[in-house]
Amino acid sequence: MSITIKTAADIAAMREACRLASEVLDYIAPHIQPGITTLEIDRLGAECMARQGTRSATVGYQPPGYPPYPASLCTSVNHVVCHGIPNDKPLKKGDIVNVDVTVITQDGWYGDSSRMYLIGECSVAAKRLCALTYEAMWHGILQVKPGAKLGDIGHAIQKFAEGHGLSVVREFCGHGIGKNFHEEPQVLHYGRPGTLEELKPGMIFTIEPMLNVGRREIKELGNDGWTIITKDRSLSAQWEHTVLVTPTGYEVLTLSAGYPALPDFVHATTT
Repeated sequence: MSITIKTAADIAAMREACRLASEVLDYIAPHIQPGITTLEIDRLGAECMARQGTRSATVGYQPPGYPPYPASLCTSVNHVVCHGIPNDKPLKKGDIVNVDVTVITQDGWYGDSSRMYLIGECSVAAKRLCALTYEAMWHGILQVKPGAKLGDIGHAIQKFAEGHGLSVVREFCGHGIGKNFHEEPQVLHYGRPGTLEELKPGMIFTIEPMLNVGRREIKELGNDGWTIITKDRSLSAQWEHTVLVTPTGYEVLTLSAGYPALPDFVHATTT
């Protein structure tokens, strides 16, 4: 599959899809408190999508070799790296949880974003991991401009993460997105600058680093076919934005009022 360059009409449709994905994350945010279950978070997300007129891309999603995914959201708690299936275990103070949402609009466009939520007062290590993973994502986003290479994104993320003693999960990556959930290109969160595909205006893809406090190795949890955890059971965090390559740089399509403030270095770069 080749990389799809989006037209002006495509980009407008993707702005709307990504706005709606972010709206789901904003909607659930006030409810994510100690005592809520990830199953309840999933119900709230599905409720928001129903009100929007969107639907979840993950319900019944079944890539080759996987069972159908059973929920509207992915909810990955503590040492779960990604694809955590919502369950009835209450979240407790000190937990961290990534909520990953992908909506499909009535016109068939996909919007994709994920966010970390801290449950009550968390440890210094947990807060640091979530904050640094957020910053790592932005270091990757800042590389996005015409003429840059995909390797520049991965290198920026890896250099920042490893410079702060965190490890980068390599088995999962960002991806192109549009009328399909996963399109070309693959967007690695590690690598060498000046390598891989050249970025061109109209490309849309996700940047979604998964960083661990401990080692980068991962494994499957149990036999549900989906849940991935850190092999050493160390904490893991992830943030995800969908990004458009513009003629002069980048546009983050999944920004919303509920997202954390941009890191200071992003303000410094864009003003």
